[in-house]
Amino acid sequence: MKYLVLKSVIFLVVMFLGSFMANAQTMLDSAALGNLSEKDKPALLTQLAERSRIGGDYQAAVTRAKTSIGLALKFKNDEEATKAYIVLVNVYANTNQFALLKKTADTALTVAQRSRQPIALAYAFFAQALFYNAIDNNEQVTKFCQLGLKALEKKYDAYIIAKIYYQLYALNTRWDDVKNINKYARLAVENALKTTDYNLQSNGYIALSVAADYNYAGTKKEVFRDSIIYYLNKAQSLYLQYPKYVARKTYGIACINSADYYLRYFSDTDRQAKDNAIRYASMANEVMKGALNGEELRASGLGILSEYAKRDKNFVMAEAYLQEAYSLMKNQKVPYYYTLINVVNALSNFYEQQGNYEKALEFQKKATEYNSKLFAEKKTLNAQKLEVQYEAEKKNNEVKLLKQREKYARQQKYLYIGIAIASVLGLIFMFRSYHFRLRYSLQREKQLHLEKQDAELQMKFEKEEQARLKAEQLLLESQQQQLQKEVMANQLQLEHKKEMLFQIKEKLSDNHQLNINKIWNEELLLDHDFEEAKFQIQQVHPEFFSQLNQRAQQKLTSLDLKLCAYLHLKMDTKKIAQLMHIEAKSVRMSRYRVKQKLGLNKEEDLNLFLQNMV
Repeated sequence: MKYLVLKSVIFLVVMFLGSFMANAQTMLDSAALGNLSEKDKPALLTQLAERSRIGGDYQAAVTRAKTSIGLALKFKNDEEATKAYIVLVNVYANTNQFALLKKTADTALTVAQRSRQPIALAYAFFAQALFYNAIDNNEQVTKFCQLGLKALEKKYDAYIIAKIYYQLYALNTRWDDVKNINKYARLAVENALKTTDYNLQSNGYIALSVAADYNYAGTKKEVFRDSIIYYLNKAQSLYLQYPKYVARKTYGIACINSADYYLRYFSDTDRQAKDNAIRYASMANEVMKGALNGEELRASGLGILSEYAKRDKNFVMAEAYLQEAYSLMKNQKVPYYYTLINVVNALSNFYEQQGNYEKALEFQKKATEYNSKLFAEKKTLNAQKLEVQYEAEKKNNEVKLLKQREKYARQQKYLYIGIAIASVLGLIFMFRSYHFRLRYSLQREKQLHLEKQDAELQMKFEKEEQARLKAEQLLLESQQQQLQKEVMANQLQLEHKKEMLFQIKEKLSDNHQLNINKIWNEELLLDHDFEEAKFQIQQVHPEFFSQLNQRAQQKLTSLDLKLCAYLHLKMDTKKIAQLMHIEAKSVRMSRYRVKQKLGLNKEEDLNLFLQNMV
């Protein structure tokens, strides 16, 4: 306990010193800028812009980066201008400004290509990788990262190499490629350690901890489990050593990951693991107070504290932590719906476990509302990504076309030179030259005509092929829907037969005298009615039952679903009772039960609701 108190005191002292040193550093930076000439200012401005970006102050980052670009271009320092463009690209990627992101990345590439400097080209290729990463085009991300590394074969730059390897590491986490995750995380750290960018080093250690987590999940070897906290401790130590150079968010992520590590991999009875997890979660919560966009990390830390409070049966504190996390996330200017939904779901589950079903339902409804907003947000972002990707591909195609035209113009130029020479020679050999030009012209016209025919045939073939593929796709979809309908209908009929046989078995076991012929005739009559119902059931929308289950939160039984299908087909109570071999009173009770599961009010009509489902 004394150790924990000492660690907390040290942390608070470091926080105070870090804040004091950050303010002092701001004054020093301003003084340094004032002492530099305009020609030497871009490098420092770019560093300050990057520091503002990792601190979450995007407005300051953009202002400083643009100032740096203006001065760099003024003095024809294309390499420094490209580095400043990277800051803008990162900001636009983080804020989902895809149009500006594409424009800035392309401008950086244009400037770098003009300079033909290897380091400038590497930065520009990295800017393109960031753009394609933002619109989820993984193939292009890999391509431009490899181009960046290839450009640096001529001139080494540890900083941008570490950045590229970190991007490749992050890309491979999407595919859970453990081998490449370990490879690129290690390479990112090796190169980051050759720089003085402590925030980059800290992110690299976090990447190594993630790689160790993958290794432990696959092997269950304790050496990998110990490596997780080892690398996270190194990331945290960098912040404690260099608080003005390591972003608070980077430190907060390391703390949250440490707390989550103890929560996931240690038993409830391990007191030391619990103390460590609570300490790290509290540190993350404390360091992110007042930080820009720090609500997600604070909410994550509060969620971990709530989990430990529940384990200790301290339900008052568990609720308080979750409510505080909900308040933080709800009051964000731009809500981060993933974390908000997790917090709301946690509150719903908590109140359900406490038996407060009214509160549980209230937060479950909020979760549904936020899920809808998240879906709408993702839909809008995906539409923007597709639009930008379309524009990017269109522009790339235009560039290719321009290059082809340039090549053709060069060829045409050479042709004209040849013709001119031939014309000069033709003064001596007039008749022969005239005959040659005529023959060449005819051959050229014939060739163009043949090329035009080939292009038309190719276009016609592609259109026919697309039409055939579309027709096959429509046929497959139609067959699939028909099979789904038939399966639903046959399933209802099988359940009906099963119920009839079960009832006959019960009557036989009770030694009741049965009139088999009467039962057979009744069943034939019901079969005739069911065949008509089956035909109508097959017309029900294939997603009818799935929509019902979703509305009822998977609470409907197979008999409930069968009743809903009959009601959807507008069958009366008597016929339903015959088909289900139950009394009309039971049908009415089942109707009431289904209405409750679907969450309908007393005034809402179940029949009308089911009719409107499709």
